[in-house]
Amino acid sequence: MQNVYDILTERGFLKQCSHPEELRELLGREKVTFYIGFDPTADSLHIGHYVALMTMAHMQRAGHKPIVLLGGGTAMIGDPSGKSDMRRMMTNEEIDHNAACFQKQMARLLDFSEGKAIVVNNAEWLRSLNFLEFMRDIGVLFSVNRMLTAECYKQRMERGLTFFELSYMLMQSYDFLVLNQKYGCILQMGGDDQWSNILNGADLIRRKEQKPAFALTTALLTTSEGKKMGKTEKGALWLDPNKCSVYDFYQYWRNIDDADVENCLSLLTFLPMADIRAMCEEGGAALNAAKRTLAFTLTEQVHGTEEALKAQQAAEALFGGGGDLSHMPTVVLSAADIESTGLRVTDLLVLGNLSKSKSDARRLIESGAVLLDDEKVADVYAAIPIEKLESGAILKKGKKGFVRILKG
Repeated sequence: MQNVYDILTERGFLKQCSHPEELRELLGREKVTFYIGFDPTADSLHIGHYVALMTMAHMQRAGHKPIVLLGGGTAMIGDPSGKSDMRRMMTNEEIDHNAACFQKQMARLLDFSEGKAIVVNNAEWLRSLNFLEFMRDIGVLFSVNRMLTAECYKQRMERGLTFFELSYMLMQSYDFLVLNQKYGCILQMGGDDQWSNILNGADLIRRKEQKPAFALTTALLTTSEGKKMGKTEKGALWLDPNKCSVYDFYQYWRNIDDADVENCLSLLTFLPMADIRAMCEEGGAALNAAKRTLAFTLTEQVHGTEEALKAQQAAEALFGGGGDLSHMPTVVLSAADIESTGLRVTDLLVLGNLSKSKSDARRLIESGAVLLDDEKVADVYAAIPIEKLESGAILKKGKKGFVRILKG
């Protein structure tokens, strides 16, 4: 069997590793217990988490044992990495609810059956931590001077960094130590923006336990220009269909830039690399087919085959004729909606989440970006004839925004 270290390297996951040769040899020789942490600061994972989930899935498929560490304790502080301000304080109830949502979404990709993977919540040891004992046993091993050289802290020095947030690195390092002691975990993985935190955890185990421990970071999901992927006009690309519709999720991947297709197929699907390279080398129609493959495969992984097929059929109905329009985003108007909006296009653009406000809707119409059933809307006061609502009128904003308007 191919060494998972080589699989992750070939697919573009690996960024930094504390002891690469030693870790590669170990991964090829024996079953390794590893972990990745997820702070449950929302009630859904988003696509930015998905690279980490795919990393865990590749590791598990190669015979290694994942620990999903839910940050019920660290979420009460909040990682300052990439943040310009301190996070909002959350209640224990919010954090516990979010953690339960995460586990349900992860189960689509990871096998949590007996002995395969485990879920641990660091609230178990962090919420009851004795401050004086912790600082005496753990804090004494950390140099503040060294910590302040970490990129996640350097970015915050000018705006202000609280001791509360400064302690996050100690907490995350302590997590690794506890997992090492309780479960024999010897590898922590995570996004490359976590390198300082992860490396310090491995160093803590090596210093305190005199045992091998490893730090490894993976690529963040970015465009070819280095910008983070997963932001839409409606917000983040959430895995929860109630926060981001399956259709919108599918269309996001169907419309990504040509330059990003191969990277996304490599990081976000299990398709063989030989097939991915073959699809992306030709360009043109082959690359367009690769986008369809990416959109369907990833939607299927996240939402299941049935939902992926519905999204695909809706897209085909909209762009290629045929298919099933009933699966595209739809607004069903009540009698009160019809009366309050007067079926004005500006009001319906707002109601369908295609614009943020009526003034924004007017600007879109004036710029020629709005179509009603493939005809450009030129009048900012235009309204949809009520008879069109029987079969459904389709409002379009540019090339990527669509909503079907029906009468209830």
